Amino acid sequence: MNKVKVGFFSFTEITDPAEHHSYNEWHQLDHMPEQYPLPGMAFGQRWVSTPDCRAARVVDGDLLAPVHYVTLYLMTEPVTATLEAFHALGGELRKVGRFHQHRRACLSGPFAVATIDAAPRVLISAEAVPYRPNRGAYIVVEDLPPPGAGAEGDANVAGLLQIPGVAGVWSFVSDQERHLAWRPGRHRVTVCFLDESPLAVSSSLDQVVRN
Repeated sequence: MNKVKVGFFSFTEITDPAEHHSYNEWHQLDHMPEQYPLPGMAFGQRWVSTPDCRAARVVDGDLLAPVHYVTLYLMTEPVTATLEAFHALGGELRKVGRFHQHRRACLSGPFAVATIDAAPRVLISAEAVPYRPNRGAYIVVEDLPPPGAGAEGDANVAGLLQIPGVAGVWSFVSDQERHLAWRPGRHRVTVCFLDESPLAVSSSLDQVVRN
């Protein structure tokens, strides 16, 4: 049974091009370490969308086009208490000047874990995939229909897992019951954890996503 119940995503834009170094230093050495003492905080990682990766996006749109970084925090029970503590900590850090001022969250909030899968070749369990060292992630964000408006479809996880370089795939859906101060909307986020360079496998993954 997967102990992780929620993935908290932040799709982040750096609003001043001169602030990338400062942002990376702040997030790695100050901000992310402060999250781990929270109850229910299991793991966190952050990926950069380099200029080459941005140019290789198969689909882009107004919401996520400015994004430079994606952060994912994995949360266990007690989920509600963890989210409340997470939100409160953010406020406390802002009050004492420990929040980066040149960043904007284009999409952020808690997403419930929907599916977890590992490629058979990696041997480890699906539950362990996020903790396995990776070389990057291929992330798909999809709009979902309003509740009751019809089938949500699927992210073709089986097809993604067949691509060499994909170690595993986790998918998440907007957790409307626990958004608190966040407004993630109706989205599904599918994360392919890669053990090859994202640019080396992106064209094969693009074909699966298009289909």
